[in-house]
Amino acid sequence: MLHLNCIRLQLRRKAFTIGHDHLFSTSSLKPISELYNSKDPQSPAVSFLQDSCGLSLESAISASKKFNIENIENPNLVLHLLRNHGLTQTHIRNLISRRPLLLLADLDNTLKPNIDLFESLGFSGTNLAKMLCTHPRVLESDAHSVVQLFRAHGFSDKQISTMTMKRPKMFLSNAHDIFKPKLEFFKSMGLSDLEVAKLLSIAPYVLERSLENQIIPCVQELRRILGTDENVLLVTKSCYRILAESTVLHVPQANMSTLLSHGVPRPLVLKLFIIKPKLMLLSNNHFSEIVHEITRLGFNPNNLLFVLAIVSMVQNGKTLWEQKVEALRSFGLSKDEIYSAFKLQPMCMNSSEKKIKKLMDFFVNKLKMKPSMISKNPNLLLLSLERRIIPRCSVMQLLISKGLIKEDTSVVHMFKMTEKKFVEKLVSKYHNEVPNVISAHQGKIEFQGFLTDLKM
Repeated sequence: MLHLNCIRLQLRRKAFTIGHDHLFSTSSLKPISELYNSKDPQSPAVSFLQDSCGLSLESAISASKKFNIENIENPNLVLHLLRNHGLTQTHIRNLISRRPLLLLADLDNTLKPNIDLFESLGFSGTNLAKMLCTHPRVLESDAHSVVQLFRAHGFSDKQISTMTMKRPKMFLSNAHDIFKPKLEFFKSMGLSDLEVAKLLSIAPYVLERSLENQIIPCVQELRRILGTDENVLLVTKSCYRILAESTVLHVPQANMSTLLSHGVPRPLVLKLFIIKPKLMLLSNNHFSEIVHEITRLGFNPNNLLFVLAIVSMVQNGKTLWEQKVEALRSFGLSKDEIYSAFKLQPMCMNSSEKKIKKLMDFFVNKLKMKPSMISKNPNLLLLSLERRIIPRCSVMQLLISKGLIKEDTSVVHMFKMTEKKFVEKLVSKYHNEVPNVISAHQGKIEFQGFLTDLKM
């Protein structure tokens, strides 16, 4: 503040000197307001906007028509403040081009307190400029009321900062009248302060929706479809977007009708909506194509696998699906075998292409496993190579070398055992005789490969 007061004093002295220099000049016969509002391209207002703010002549003329400049003290102080907080001349040009009235903003009561507030939220230099250039009016807003409201409702400064970057214009709303009722409504649904803060930091655009005309009717319709407040809460937590789009519920209802028409029982349809609400927001045409393909492959609509198959196909998309099919074919699996594996365990296609290649390479080339064995046991593609497959192979390798388990032990069976059972049967049981078995299970002993072909 002392620094700004010094700047003010310097500017006033300069203005006084300029005024006396013009006492005997013909230009001094014109009022200063007329000088600064003249449409003459060479007027002081236009010159100031060009020289100090970096505007083009055309932009400066246009901007000079939007406000009165009595003197340049406040505009100069505004520019000094912006530069002092890391804004470059390019930033200032963009900012003033969009909001010339900032030059006349209340420096002490609005502009400086708001910039200090935004800096306390982590904005400075380039990211401060980016936010301000998008919505320059936030500098003239009651930003403190907005931030105080969110802090009072459990939002962290990091969450408020995230919301600010995504939706700066939220500061242009009346926090008490617009935001507070929505925060209270979300809590009335059963969401905790932490969950509300998470919801809005991810999807701050929800705050822009009308509580009475959009959010409440949406929740009421969800309750009608899903049956219970608990289900509404589950869907809302999984997909905040559902509260933000005015026509969003027409889409899942159309997709639900598609599933019901293909013989999927209503409880299973609701289960899909609850566990994967985003999936139910797909366009009905796309969703119908996938349901038709799942039906063509012979999935039973009364079985949970039907729903899981839809989830898998949607999450992959056509291109990624084809890439994974080709990855499996490159290791000797036929297309029929791949779809047979998919029918047994639809989620096997949700492993990444990289993971599928690593697992198949290990099974086929290291363990000499027949590709058809993987198609009959597709759950293998869901296991971790580093954390499960290789450590268990190391344990088996060690125990076979000690003659403690037979060479015809089924590798696949060992892979599919629960962790608790595997530790009980092969680690805890033998750790007194073979202390290294614990190191093997922890992945500290390198797996060299089995000396003989094991039973798969």
